[in-house]
Amino acid sequence: MRYMLIHCVAESDELPEGGKPEAEGDLEAWLDEMERRGVLKHGDRLRPTSEATTVRLRNGAPLVLDGPFAETKEQVAGYDVIECADLDEAIEIASKHPCAGLGTVEVRPLWAQ
Repeated sequence: MRYMLIHCVAESDELPEGGKPEAEGDLEAWLDEMERRGVLKHGDRLRPTSEATTVRLRNGAPLVLDGPFAETKEQVAGYDVIECADLDEAIEIASKHPCAGLGTVEVRPLWAQ
């Protein structure tokens, strides 16, 4: 089954482009392990919410706004798509991700195709 791991951290803990997060070595080790296990399908880091645009359709017209409309302490910082046997394995994989120690990793199943 495929799952999306959604990494949420406080943007104040994020570094600007080109910066190296403290847990980068841990991330490289995590990526190496997941690739060796064959579970990692895709993943990437997201640009900060200050560069985001939201689009809503209201009265048939797009309403375009800067940034997300949410007041939270943590923002979505990246994601990984994994394929594993079950939720227990997905939780085990998520618990090893460096973002689990910095913020939150949400584990969400994808719809089967």
